[in-house]
Amino acid sequence: MEEHKIERAVLAGLSADCFKPAEQATEQTLDELEALLETAGGVCVAKVLQNRHAPDPHSFVGEGKAQEIQDLLRLHEADMVVFDNDLSPSQIRALEDITGATVLDRSALILDIFAQRAKTAEGRLQVELAQYKYLLPKLSGMGKSMSRLGGGIGTRGPGETKLETDRRHIRSRIDRLEEELDRVRKLRSVERRRRQKNRIPVVAIVGYTNAGKSTLLNRLTGAGIPANDRLFDTLDTTTRQLVVSDQLTVLLSDTVGFIAKLPHHLVEAFRATLEELEYADLLLHVIDAADPDREDHIAVADKLIAQLARPEAPVIRVYNKADLVSPEALPVGEHNVALSAKTGDGIDRLFAVLERELCKKNRRAVFLLPYAMAGQIDTLHSSAQVLRCEYKTEGIEIEAICDEVILGRLAPYEVH
Repeated sequence: MEEHKIERAVLAGLSADCFKPAEQATEQTLDELEALLETAGGVCVAKVLQNRHAPDPHSFVGEGKAQEIQDLLRLHEADMVVFDNDLSPSQIRALEDITGATVLDRSALILDIFAQRAKTAEGRLQVELAQYKYLLPKLSGMGKSMSRLGGGIGTRGPGETKLETDRRHIRSRIDRLEEELDRVRKLRSVERRRRQKNRIPVVAIVGYTNAGKSTLLNRLTGAGIPANDRLFDTLDTTTRQLVVSDQLTVLLSDTVGFIAKLPHHLVEAFRATLEELEYADLLLHVIDAADPDREDHIAVADKLIAQLARPEAPVIRVYNKADLVSPEALPVGEHNVALSAKTGDGIDRLFAVLERELCKKNRRAVFLLPYAMAGQIDTLHSSAQVLRCEYKTEGIEIEAICDEVILGRLAPYEVH
């Protein structure tokens, strides 16, 4: 059997005076790009960071730096350059002409990883939509990368024959994908209404990629999701029921990880999944406490949370991997929880915070209603979390988690 070739790549980035901070390439973002390349199945052989006043309109980094990259490619027998910045089609073509290698930008690499990782039909639809939206404006300018055959990093997803068709065909494919994802949204909406009717609170797990979200979900619910030390290990949303206490049962949803410079096509394509955040009653923002770039990654996730979640939904910051840092390095506060999803340390504290936030005025109660009050059953189903309903000789016995309004109204019928 033919051995799979590990692609060797030079990583390059530009820091320009005219760029916004989020557009800059730095040593840290190049390190993250290296992790992304390894996730895609490649290996980094060298890194180049260029400082300029502005990008070169033709070759992005300038002819001299492009020649330097070509020398590195020859020295390390590499055949690919991955840029930490987004490139225009003409810049990709110019750089491929100068270096004689395949050139990808950060967005193309992330899309490739998503194409590898998407397992469900919905996930594959979302990735394909994102790839077509990324490729459509580039079609007229794509050179060597358009004709590249034989697979490898940057070629997964829509096949060569699809890419070589005209824009009209691709636009119609985008329309069809959007229609299919719209049907997914409608199905989610029906499921959401059913959940709301049963009054089960929804807790969404969010955070920077590789912060330990899947490990936490596994620890809490035994979901059995593969939790590996790699970026974007989870693409498809997993929802599990979690019994927090006698007073509280929630639905816990894992979501795709966030990352700096996440291509906006991906945010748009994954809106069917990410819109779960819009309906969540509470968000657990999972943070890698031992991450040297922790604060930068918190800022990236906070920005996306502000964009996607309900403004009034409480956000609990969960500092995971707390066993790897000193206690002084962990922020304290009523909306912060330090724990280790790996060992289980601190989970009790998380449960206490969940109960405090979601059951501020709720209590479990058992009522015995006369049959003449059967109409109250619908009210309880719409306004409380009904756990049990039994029809007995003496009346209807209902066990539910209710707020203080319902508790006050049905107090005479409560069974103590």
